[in-house]
Amino acid sequence: MKADILTIFPGFFRGPLDHGITRRASEMGLVEIAVHDLREFTHDKHRTVDDRPFGGGEGMVLKPEPLFECLESLQLAPRQERMAGRVKQSVILLSAQGRRFDQKVAEELAALDRIVLICGRYEGVDERVADFLADRELSIGDYVLSGGEMAAAVIGEAVTRLLPGAVGNEASTRQESFTISSSTEESARKESAGRSGAQTNAPSSTCGSGGLLDYPHYTRPADFRGMAVPQALMSGNHEEIRRWRRQRALEKTLRNRPDLLDTVALSDEDKKFLSRINLDEGKKARG
Repeated sequence: MKADILTIFPGFFRGPLDHGITRRASEMGLVEIAVHDLREFTHDKHRTVDDRPFGGGEGMVLKPEPLFECLESLQLAPRQERMAGRVKQSVILLSAQGRRFDQKVAEELAALDRIVLICGRYEGVDERVADFLADRELSIGDYVLSGGEMAAAVIGEAVTRLLPGAVGNEASTRQESFTISSSTEESARKESAGRSGAQTNAPSSTCGSGGLLDYPHYTRPADFRGMAVPQALMSGNHEEIRRWRRQRALEKTLRNRPDLLDTVALSDEDKKFLSRINLDEGKKARG
């Protein structure tokens, strides 16, 4: 994969790109990341990249000229072909007005050959960039940053770690929070249909989160300052471990991100467990 980042602060990326999975993937040739300074595509002595918006208002807005000229220098396929899916490329404007970035979007981007991340700045970007240059807008959350550089770093790592070979143990990316694979969905469907057996019970918590938050993890020592590792994990019983992990993932998701439960394939076993939790919570609330 090739990734291009368009920014007025290229020095920002010397940190995020020089560490961890992103650096390793670059060294392995799995991803090629190029950072482009938008000021190099200006034509005045002040290297102006922003201006006040028509109609008035506070703040400055990124001008269209540097962004269009920078992108045109990259020689990508036309916007219509990108939007129609005829090429595996995407030009992404990072802004607070965009679709919220999540694991599903990360997986979509990881399947492409090339992505371009446009780092918005100040009060925004000339709307013609969104209308005629980018083929999608993304936001990393419902809050406002001073610019898109941090968002580009977040998206860059989230996508890079999904590239085959980027993570040493690729199975680990399938068990993480928010990850839904076809295998976990299928196993949940089988359970909901009434099929039994350890191999067809709810999504295996040792190989996939099924879209839930991740289950808790413990390591040595088994007893640390009186805080012991749950006995189920010490039992050696794989089915008991699976069930414990799945239930803890359900508990954590219900507590921290209950909205995810509306989008996850839940087995009959899952639903019974959640009903029991809700019943217990109701009793506590009533005293």
